[in-house]
Amino acid sequence: MDKLLQRYKNQLDNTGVGFVRYPQNSIQWGARLNAILGARGVGKTTLIFQHIKLSGQRDTSLVVFADDIYFAHHSLLDLADAFYKDGGKYLYIDEVHKYANWSTEIKNIYDQIPQLNIVYTGSSILDLEKGGADLSRRQLKNYMYGMSFREWLQMVKGIDVQVLSLEQILAGEIQFPYDQHRPLLLFKEYLQNGYYPFCIEGNYLERLNAVIDQTLETDIPQFAGLSVGVMRKLKQLMQIISQISPFKPNYSDLARDLTINRGDLKDYLYYLEKSGLIQCLYAPDKGMSLLAKMEKIYLDNPNLMYALGGRLVDTGNLRETFFYNQMRVRNEVRGSEVSDFTIGDFTFEVGGKKKTRRQISDIPNGYVVKDDIEYAYKNTIPLWAFGLNY
Repeated sequence: MDKLLQRYKNQLDNTGVGFVRYPQNSIQWGARLNAILGARGVGKTTLIFQHIKLSGQRDTSLVVFADDIYFAHHSLLDLADAFYKDGGKYLYIDEVHKYANWSTEIKNIYDQIPQLNIVYTGSSILDLEKGGADLSRRQLKNYMYGMSFREWLQMVKGIDVQVLSLEQILAGEIQFPYDQHRPLLLFKEYLQNGYYPFCIEGNYLERLNAVIDQTLETDIPQFAGLSVGVMRKLKQLMQIISQISPFKPNYSDLARDLTINRGDLKDYLYYLEKSGLIQCLYAPDKGMSLLAKMEKIYLDNPNLMYALGGRLVDTGNLRETFFYNQMRVRNEVRGSEVSDFTIGDFTFEVGGKKKTRRQISDIPNGYVVKDDIEYAYKNTIPLWAFGLNY
């Protein structure tokens, strides 16, 4: 276990806390079992190392990586038992899906060592895990998304802008250092390479394409028990979505193009959504778990549009993808019969700076969300401002 401790302390010492992601203060770290789930690359590992530093629990914590060679000859339960007997209190297991029978082992640790707090990270597709132990009654699930425009401004540009609620954004209470920076130039940069924290490491699109490949080739097939042949179908489906999103799925046509049946197609779309590659918009007042009620399919975030489509990105699709991506984190976003989106009693029509209110002129609480403008005016709100919601 000494090597595990050395690896943990080395990475802890090399983790900065100058910029901290949004879930840090919302996770109930004192719970006995926490799951932090999210797409590859959104920063789950950094989040837990930062928490340890900020909480002052360095000497009573241990972070282990589930694919460490240590586990070729030891179980998670063996490790937890030895760590607890040595004074440990907080055990963090990173990328838990790389450990066979992980849910059963965690259940055993939870039941047999009640004094030990456990946090594990993994892809949100872990929700699809079949078999194993049921942890639902024991754990708190925390979903982590990529960086908001506001977070990117702080981490990459050193520009501090406060978090705004939806109501504050709609009221035009947008605090931005206009005297020093132009938001539209910054916004365009974020849309291309700002959603994943590894944007500061260089070769961004190359890294992002690697994340896409790992998700399609490893994560989804592993969790859903799919064959190599199905992996190829997933890649084909992802390519189709990248070319024509957002679109309302025609299951019969898509299934025919992919030479699969309709039932399998719905499953594949669900896997892509849970893994963080696409986002599905559902009709107003309809159950979000029912794929038959799906309104549109989008790529998950604007950066994926550039990674998969190069420079040939449709501007209208880009705007809608950004709005939905940013607002879903703290709000329930639905489709609309007369415009693009609804959030509660609010209706939104998203477009460029020439977009008018004609389409929603008779709708109470209707807002036009415009790209290429800097300031809010009455019921017209700049698109970039919705990136300040978390």
